[in-house]
Amino acid sequence: MDSPSETDSVPIQRIEETPEFQQLRSSFRGFAFPVTAGFLLWYLLYVLLSSYAPGFMATKVFGHINVALVLGLLQFASTFAIAAWYARFADRRLDPPAADIRERFSGETVVSPREAAE
Repeated sequence: MDSPSETDSVPIQRIEETPEFQQLRSSFRGFAFPVTAGFLLWYLLYVLLSSYAPGFMATKVFGHINVALVLGLLQFASTFAIAAWYARFADRRLDPPAADIRERFSGETVVSPREAAE
């Protein structure tokens, strides 16, 4: 495979250093890190309640449905809700700037640091 000429190649590092990319990364992290932490805490709460509060988890809500089953199903519901929330967030806040960055560098070949060293 031919190596790209130096005039039309862009090191990934140059893209990563642009203010647009930094803002994109910041937006992603501002969403992903808190949501991930929140979900992990929610999951940990479920595990801890299951381990240390079996009486509470066995409390009947209605019929044969208990708190553990309700909370377990809410784990699934929250997973799908977070996925939908992220898709909407990415569509509105991440995809447009990513497309702008892609368009800005579309005429140039992107080269990773490893490829540039070869």
